[in-house]
Amino acid sequence: MAAWIQATIILAVVVGLHVPLGDYMARVLEGSRHNRAEEALYRVCGINPEKEQTWRHYLTAVLAFSFISIAALFTLFTLQGKLPWSTGHEGMPWRLALHTAVSFTTNTSWQNYAGESTTGHLAVMAGLGVQAFASAAVGICIALALVRGLVRRSTDDLGNFWVDLLRTIFRVLVPIAVLGGLVLMVGGVVQGLGGGHTVTTVAGGAEQASSDGPVASWEALKLFSGDGGGVFNANSAHPFENPTAWTNAFEIVLMLLVPTACIRMFGRLIGSLKQSWTLLTVVGILFALLLAAGTFAQSAHTGTVTEAVGGQYEGTETRFGIPGSTLFGVAATGSADGAANASYDSFSSLGGGVLLAAMMLGKIAPGGTGSGLYGLIVVVLVAVFIGGLMVGRTPEYLRKRIGYAEMRWVVVYALIPPTVILACSAVALATGNAQSSMGNAGAHGLTELVYAYTSNTNSNGSAMAGFNGATDFHNVLMVVAMLAGRYLPMVCVLALAGRLARQQPGVVTVGTLRAQGVNFVVLATAAAVILALLNFLPALSLGTIADGLM
Repeated sequence: MAAWIQATIILAVVVGLHVPLGDYMARVLEGSRHNRAEEALYRVCGINPEKEQTWRHYLTAVLAFSFISIAALFTLFTLQGKLPWSTGHEGMPWRLALHTAVSFTTNTSWQNYAGESTTGHLAVMAGLGVQAFASAAVGICIALALVRGLVRRSTDDLGNFWVDLLRTIFRVLVPIAVLGGLVLMVGGVVQGLGGGHTVTTVAGGAEQASSDGPVASWEALKLFSGDGGGVFNANSAHPFENPTAWTNAFEIVLMLLVPTACIRMFGRLIGSLKQSWTLLTVVGILFALLLAAGTFAQSAHTGTVTEAVGGQYEGTETRFGIPGSTLFGVAATGSADGAANASYDSFSSLGGGVLLAAMMLGKIAPGGTGSGLYGLIVVVLVAVFIGGLMVGRTPEYLRKRIGYAEMRWVVVYALIPPTVILACSAVALATGNAQSSMGNAGAHGLTELVYAYTSNTNSNGSAMAGFNGATDFHNVLMVVAMLAGRYLPMVCVLALAGRLARQQPGVVTVGTLRAQGVNFVVLATAAAVILALLNFLPALSLGTIADGLM
């Protein structure tokens, strides 16, 4: 009962806060006025803020910005040892540097290294921190372009990427980062620029090195941006990152807040809050199903040990217990954040499978910053298309016709993640590199492998730590998975937005399918679940389900 009370309070806070934040985002991101600071940046960067872009030009700007970001991060990581505030750390080998640069630019933040022993303060602040802002903003920019495609008519223009990017960073993300960092510092999360301390342990009187750094500022940023990477290898299980039960609850709120606010922003921008509440209901049902399944799996009394202690406590952070660890895990995988306050590899077989399923849903429960919204809209378009065929009407959504040309991009979008995940897993198995990296044999080892490439492809970044991704093979193959999983869906979304923007709005009649109400919520929820099951049921059967049955 205590677990559900905790979850209810936290989710109520998220729902309450998403209203003012979503309204604010809609107001500042679609406003026509530029402030003086933004105008100065436009002049320095040679940007014409009044010139809008077609979907192809918008995509070119996204890819160019991302490529430059990867190159800058790669340079920073390889030269780290020669730069100030390296805190004694040398530069990364080029394969690890490439993987890390791509990982944080794509908002994945999978770390094939231990943070406290690899990255200095400059790499965290000027590298990972900057990209946490930028990669989150890119996702919101793509979502804005798709919303404009739904709202506008007879035009090729979807906005200006550079204007969207700067507004998102400075008007939305920076204020949240400042406020969140201050709250975490009050809660006891460390913040400083020291090189660490040597302390004497309580047992045995031995000496142990203790690191610190700009943790509180980074912790807030990694959580609300969907980044998830940790300053410490233990991530949010480390007491310097997550000291108390109330900071744990606050961090869960941070992970869920911006993706949920994007749904409210969508309702404001299209002029229909009923639509935003409909989408939020779909998200709420999916999240509740995941949380219920995860809590049940972790609380099940199977075997002598679990019967005695009351649940699956292996790998669980004892400060938070099963409820706090399970809720954090579902929030992290459901929001595409990837942070962890427990060892996901030590979750029960079915409990770990719930976290894997949350990622396989396609970042929609509620998903990443921006990516959750456009992923959810794609699911809605699938539901609209199916519903339209069922009633014998041309499928329409927000008075835009969803025909063959539009559904072609929707279907390709839906097929990209499972194709990349399963293909990369198959290549790793066929070459023998998967088997040598698995921490466990059999079904659980297969789950570790599929989890790793699902996390990389779907921009999550969480890991089952038994899987060793820190090899040359996996560093390179994961780069392919992250780039394909991040940018190929963006191509589909922007192409779809371009087609929708050129349409004239249709006429609503009594036969038009209403994309709201109980029936549509059930249809959209079922579409999301069926898409995931059809793509991944064989892999889940051989991995997670087989492991659980054994």
